[in-house]
Amino acid sequence: MSIAVTKTQNPKPRPSEENLGFGQHFTDHMFLMDYAPGKGWHGARIVPYGPLSVDPASMVFHYGQELFEGLKAYRGQDDKIRLFRAEENVRRLNRSCERLFVPVIDEKLQMEALTALVKTDADWVPRAKDASLYIRPFIIANDPFLGVRASNNYLFIIILSPSGAYYKDGMAPTNIFVETQDVRAVRGGMGAAKVGANYAATLRAQESAKKEGFAQVMWTDAFEHSRIEEIGTSNAFFVVDGKVLTPSLSGSILPGITRVSCIELLKSWDMPVEERDVTISEIVDAAKAGRLSEAFASGTAAVISPVGSLRWNGQDIKVGGVGPVAQRLYDTLTDIQWGRAPDPFGWTTVIC
Repeated sequence: MSIAVTKTQNPKPRPSEENLGFGQHFTDHMFLMDYAPGKGWHGARIVPYGPLSVDPASMVFHYGQELFEGLKAYRGQDDKIRLFRAEENVRRLNRSCERLFVPVIDEKLQMEALTALVKTDADWVPRAKDASLYIRPFIIANDPFLGVRASNNYLFIIILSPSGAYYKDGMAPTNIFVETQDVRAVRGGMGAAKVGANYAATLRAQESAKKEGFAQVMWTDAFEHSRIEEIGTSNAFFVVDGKVLTPSLSGSILPGITRVSCIELLKSWDMPVEERDVTISEIVDAAKAGRLSEAFASGTAAVISPVGSLRWNGQDIKVGGVGPVAQRLYDTLTDIQWGRAPDPFGWTTVIC
């Protein structure tokens, strides 16, 4: 693929790497590519970061046909820049495309676009501990048309954001509110796709929980509110009687790339793992009986986030601190991502 590159004439001042926050700063350039009937995906280009010119009638604003991905680039102690399982993000973006009836993008083309943009803004990849370059590819429908149908034209965009730890307290255990009213997604809906609507559906419950002092919401199934689905924007794990449990992918749960990496690591350590329906009552009963030793969430942004307590139906259930399974997963994943340890799985790709 030929990618036209137009360098910025006005580079931005670099933010302090010691206080980046998450998703607050953006690099000098972005990637754009158009889709049109008869032409397919075309016009690949890297241009200075800036506002988009989008018609107010663009279908993305009115019918929500959009999707996105999230991954990171890491600068290792050897000063090399690595991507972590980027091919899985590429495949998941195409699965989201299929669900929303958006034209898929060739996997090799996506990887070329990601790599070219990160190389262009390579100086923005942080060197500070626990900091990385967050990569946000996304697609929007941009037909100027007020009618319910799939768009004919689309825009693929990639932006980059140097970011620190997702949670300012790092691996400190979080307190979680178990939601039994609002619903994030349903089976047969878009829960397994990475689309904005899934996140918009969480905002009311999330804000309500934060006002009560909770870091995140635990989502339960739409019909009975008995089965655990996700924790915030992450996948859920529980260690009960020495066995690791995680909700099975049912169509309403996002198939996380950190999730599958955790499962593969645990199996490589000969730790028993079960992917199945996990009910909140089962977890509460295990906690009360002293059989629940750990609970944690996994995701690209925070990697591993331990759960300290749960509130369910007015009950406060103590879970614990940072357990050995969560800590080992976090250490192993981050050591591989930053190139501090060997990568026996072939998960990382050095790009420059």
